[in-house]
Amino acid sequence: MTSADPLIASLTAAVDARPDDLPLRLHLAGLLLDAGRAGEAIAHLGQALTHDPGNTGAQSLMQRALGVPPAGRVTTGAGGAPSRGGALPAPTPGTPPTPTAGAPGSAGRAVDGTAPEPPADPLAAYERELADVVPPRFVRSGDEPEPVTGDADRAYDVEASTVRLADVGGMGAVKERLELAFLGPLRNPELRRMYGKSLRGGLMLYGPPGCGKTFLARAVAGEMGAKFLSLSIVDVLDMWMGNSERNLHELFQAARRNAPCVLFLDEVDALGHKRSKVTSSSMRTVGNQLLAELDGMEGNNEGVFVLAATNTPWDVDAALRRPGRLDRMVLVLPPDAEARRAILEYHLRDRPIAGIDLRKVVAATEDFSGADLAHLCETAAEFAMADSVRRGEVRMIGQGDLDRALKEVRPSTRPWLATARNVAMFANEGGVYDDLVAYLKRRRML
Repeated sequence: MTSADPLIASLTAAVDARPDDLPLRLHLAGLLLDAGRAGEAIAHLGQALTHDPGNTGAQSLMQRALGVPPAGRVTTGAGGAPSRGGALPAPTPGTPPTPTAGAPGSAGRAVDGTAPEPPADPLAAYERELADVVPPRFVRSGDEPEPVTGDADRAYDVEASTVRLADVGGMGAVKERLELAFLGPLRNPELRRMYGKSLRGGLMLYGPPGCGKTFLARAVAGEMGAKFLSLSIVDVLDMWMGNSERNLHELFQAARRNAPCVLFLDEVDALGHKRSKVTSSSMRTVGNQLLAELDGMEGNNEGVFVLAATNTPWDVDAALRRPGRLDRMVLVLPPDAEARRAILEYHLRDRPIAGIDLRKVVAATEDFSGADLAHLCETAAEFAMADSVRRGEVRMIGQGDLDRALKEVRPSTRPWLATARNVAMFANEGGVYDDLVAYLKRRRML
């Protein structure tokens, strides 16, 4: 250790305690440069220039840290040209040139009499070079548009899903339907060609909220090895006429460019509401645009698998459900006993538990959605934590905490089932909701 190291360590501690003391920070930066630790010096100088961009001492030290030679004196003769006694320093690549008197960019008029160019920001080059070390001096406001980049799909969050169907507890009937509609044809290309099965299609998942429709869509994308693109109403709607339709088209185009891709339409009833009940002309045109995109009129949908999810399929326009669009409907029910057990084990796996009777909890949580079960575990953990705080002694989450949570947490699916019962009884035209009718009969709700 050199003799300067203890002093540098002391000054570093002092700067950490007084981060706004610029003279102290500049003194530390100078010592770091003398010790050959330019990277650490640059970080300190960048912070100093962020607080005081015009600090000449910080600028001089930054030039030294970056290996920029100091600008030489330039005297000007007649006409503003440099005299023989002074020479213009060669500009260093990546740094702004030093403006000289009488030259374009300096104060006054240029040699040719034209108005001078505005002086370059002396810190712009440093900010670009040190972008990963020093935070930017200025940031965009929330209402400023994002800069245009070459990555056309960046705004649409096209991602690779890591979830698999094996990660989804239960739902055997739903998985079988997905295997027939999507996964089987993709795994067997020769049979697909033989039977003329196209790599396109649409399927609507419906059921109570919180039962895993979005998670299931991600699992389908992961199982297929396809990209995943989620679309919601906030990605589409725009206040300017025609922009909503354009946004919808660009989202479908992003899915086509990334085929095979699962395009997930979350809360599809918001975009594809029954047109007979839509009073807004702009929403009607958005619905028409969605129909055109699903038909592939705006582009080839081969390799684009459309999965839609809704809690209220009876509010979705019937035209969306015709063959060739979202022509298959799959009921995603509250998790069965096997799935509830898997969900409870998942949400308790990282918590300190002891003496949990999982079979008893599973039996007491019929009609609970996956979200309800997660909330149940969270509530039990809150009770155990509050008791630990009161007693001053950490204890495990026990069966008593879950029993107490069961008295407070109620299944959120029952209001939906009551509405679905009325639909199944009076609005099951064409057998659209036969799966729902069968489920309600098994539950003796019909």
